[in-house]
Amino acid sequence: MAEDSDLERTEPASPKRLEQAREEGDVPRSRELSTCTILLAAGGSLWAMGDGLVHQLNHALIIGLSLEREVIYDPALLFSKIGGSLWDVLVAFAPIAVILLIVALGSPILIGGWLFSSKALQPNFSRMNPISGLGNMISTRAGVELLKAIVKTILVGSVAWVVIMNQKSAIFGLPLEAIKNGPAHVGHMMGVCFLAIVASLVVIAAIDAPYQMWQYAQKLKMTHQEVVQESKESNGNPQIKAKIRAQQREMARRRMMAEIPTADVIVTNPTHFAVALKYTEGGSGAPKVVAKGADAVAAKIRELGVQHKIPLLEAPPLARALYKHTELGDEIPETLYAAVAEVLAYVYQLRTYRTHGGNKPVKPDELPVPPELDPNNQAGAIA
Repeated sequence: MAEDSDLERTEPASPKRLEQAREEGDVPRSRELSTCTILLAAGGSLWAMGDGLVHQLNHALIIGLSLEREVIYDPALLFSKIGGSLWDVLVAFAPIAVILLIVALGSPILIGGWLFSSKALQPNFSRMNPISGLGNMISTRAGVELLKAIVKTILVGSVAWVVIMNQKSAIFGLPLEAIKNGPAHVGHMMGVCFLAIVASLVVIAAIDAPYQMWQYAQKLKMTHQEVVQESKESNGNPQIKAKIRAQQREMARRRMMAEIPTADVIVTNPTHFAVALKYTEGGSGAPKVVAKGADAVAAKIRELGVQHKIPLLEAPPLARALYKHTELGDEIPETLYAAVAEVLAYVYQLRTYRTHGGNKPVKPDELPVPPELDPNNQAGAIA
């Protein structure tokens, strides 16, 4: 059962999978949406510029049918006049053509965005496989396209029928209208019919665009094994990375433990935390943290400190503050200078006592640790 679940495409496509599909020219597209936008732009353009276009075409028609005698018998003049008429027609349709070009180039932005991929132009002989072609013909996608074509035909046909029936009287009355008003009226009726029919396609496009997005997401879904494999290829094997991190932590811990014999003092909590400090006399810097740890690591630090005869000082607030606000190799914060100075003074006095005898120094008590640096004094902190 686990193997079957690994083969099921249940995981959404990863960003890498989406990028690979885009590089191969595979993006969601809705032909219904593109067709609808282009036709709406064409209808809107004809609606807005129809009167001017009719007048320009009417003028071109009049000029084209007005032929002088010398033009008829001179092929050069005849072709020149015909060329001029054709140029006038092209100029009349140029604004609409520009609008349609802009809409055609901009419509991909609505779904999928602009894309140019050279891989999509490369020959793919697998598409010539008749077995695959037969499979595509009886696939779910083919069924959806067939259903969509049937619905579109019924919807567009119904709208066209309703619009034409509503203008039946006006259509039958066209032969009775004046010649000057007839073309404009015809253009108006054609524009109304065109926009009504194209508007019906908005319903198809509003359904098809989300469906294409959903189908695209379903097609690119990945199996659990593919997700794991991609993660390994992109980020490396998680198990190997975990082992490397564990080894790095172990090496860092060993380096830290090797620094403990050089420490001047180990400040303890006394059992939860331990921080080893080292100060270089005559140096320009403040004391540094050479080792720190909690619980088991703290116990190991104390054990090594005893082995190497490093003074251990129980100062819970200072130990907590140093553990919380410093990292290995960091100098202590300025706000702890006074407290650490008292600790180092005690350590130097203790060295003198051990070497030359005399009065045993008293361990410092009530070290000046700012309350805001002690985690126990912060709201919600755990001692």
